[in-house]
Amino acid sequence: MTNIRITGSGSYIPNNKIANTFFKEHSFLDESGSLFGQSASVIEKFKAITGIEERRYADRDQVASDLAFLAGARAIEDAGIDPETLNYIIVAHNYGDVQYGKIQSDTVPSLATRVKKKLAIRNPKCVAYDLLFGCPGWNEGILQANAFIKSGMATRCLVIGAETLSRVLDPYDRDSMIYADGAGAVIVEATAENRGLLSFESATYALDEADYLNFGSSYNHKQDPATRYIKMKGRKIYEFALNKVPLAMQSCLEKANIDISAIKKILIHQANEKMDEAILMRFYALYGKTPPADIMPMTIHTLGNSSVATIPTLYDLMVHGKIDNQSLSAGDIILFASVGAGMNINAFTYRI
Repeated sequence: MTNIRITGSGSYIPNNKIANTFFKEHSFLDESGSLFGQSASVIEKFKAITGIEERRYADRDQVASDLAFLAGARAIEDAGIDPETLNYIIVAHNYGDVQYGKIQSDTVPSLATRVKKKLAIRNPKCVAYDLLFGCPGWNEGILQANAFIKSGMATRCLVIGAETLSRVLDPYDRDSMIYADGAGAVIVEATAENRGLLSFESATYALDEADYLNFGSSYNHKQDPATRYIKMKGRKIYEFALNKVPLAMQSCLEKANIDISAIKKILIHQANEKMDEAILMRFYALYGKTPPADIMPMTIHTLGNSSVATIPTLYDLMVHGKIDNQSLSAGDIILFASVGAGMNINAFTYRI
């Protein structure tokens, strides 16, 4: 039976390093507009919870589709394929192209169409479209590529996650320190080999959870309320993630008939170090176990949270040996998992 496998990967990590000290002159406010306290204290507590020491921002003349193109081109080169043979280009993002210093999101034409143009692909049967699924968007793109390939609609897809969250953050919101820019991409192809995607889970919880991540006004009430920024209900997201993500991960293992001891690495969306660690602990607790050392590689400390880009970037860095004391080998089983706006959750198991 036809399966899918990743045959190449690439990422684009912006050059601009933004250390936590960048925020030391900021006045952080709560939702009511009241001052949180001294910024130094806020930053110290932020680092202790999230693990973030610095993050990357795109150059002023770059937008999300530029980052997506750069990551996609590297994935194509890594796979050694002719881009004209791509059947689909799937670009997961959340806010489209937002120019530096502007507030308007630009999504027409789609970011995927812009990537196709930048790649100079002439083949009209290479279909390019965008995917909006919150932070789990890249994972969902992999699942859609899987559906296309297994249905016979495609044999080769480019799946990209790209975002410039630095363009949509409220400087008066302490959560603004979480967000970052970046892009990651993979080439997914049909294979008859005994490897690739093994199982998956995907879900949307919207009845009570739809507004956990949303677009809202600045916490500085003197700002124009019509100008909107990314906002999140951190405590609710934390509790939701801890309750739902481990169960999705467990379901993946059961569907693939995999013992938890067979997992070599777990690649979780780089949202918050403490939250990811708590998800990991709760997942292993479902089996009466504790997590093995180094099973969950992290990039959030230096790259921050770039939404849909975190997992494909992490994967790309790992397969190219760019993360200390972390590596992947043929036959290894990886568990991917993510949670984000929707509220959406997905996970999949994958054999290298």
